[in-house]
Amino acid sequence: ILKFFNQNISAFVSVKNSINTLDFPQFLFSGAGAELTAESLEAGSEKLFCWRNLFSCINLLRILQKLVKWKHSRTMMMVVFKSSPILKRAMKVKHPLMQLYILKLLKLQARYLGKIWRKSNMKVLAAIYHRVRHRLNDDWAFGNDLEARPWDFQAEEVSLRSRVGRFNMRRYGEGGEEEPNTDIMSDLLQKVDNNPISCMGQLVVLPQHFQDNYEAWLKEEVYRPKACLPSVDESGLLVKGMLTLESDKSSPWNWVKETQ
Repeated sequence: ILKFFNQNISAFVSVKNSINTLDFPQFLFSGAGAELTAESLEAGSEKLFCWRNLFSCINLLRILQKLVKWKHSRTMMMVVFKSSPILKRAMKVKHPLMQLYILKLLKLQARYLGKIWRKSNMKVLAAIYHRVRHRLNDDWAFGNDLEARPWDFQAEEVSLRSRVGRFNMRRYGEGGEEEPNTDIMSDLLQKVDNNPISCMGQLVVLPQHFQDNYEAWLKEEVYRPKACLPSVDESGLLVKGMLTLESDKSSPWNWVKETQ
């Protein structure tokens, strides 16, 4: 992902490599048999960016942020790969959502970049303070560098990868290591059925109150237009839920009432 962003992102986002007539959703309105003419090729050429390239950049940044978040070893790998200048160059794209995820990635590794980097990039730190959500005990900008432990990030990453691989092999793969099943880990150690034929053939039993109100559920959740939904009445939902629990004889609510 960092190799992808190590290019001129501004030129990549603003490149004209799409035909507006064949783009989504214009292609659906124009019809599948629409002919390409000179006028249709020139339509949409006044746009300043290609939405497909911009959307792919935002998604890649979101994936990278999910991979690195709460994992100090992977954050240190981004520091080793010198991702901060690459991400700073991508900040030239003036899109708020894209800049938000860039600032999130810079916030994760700010404490590992040292005081000199923080002193020379005060605009980036100010943007992080202004746009990114913070927690009460967040010490990303003034954390102790000795707590970062940059020397053991490889061992931590190898250990995490081996544990994830063992879990996937034991739960989803064929065979794997057999470990003793305890009461706490019995659900996690059970094999998962990956055969689509057997999964589709399983009988799903729906609750009785759902079967009784199935038509009302269709009207509210499926057929009702979602564009103009009113505000949710939380008190009404609570009363409705309590009435449903009281009507269900097998619910724990009736057991509590009987014990009282």
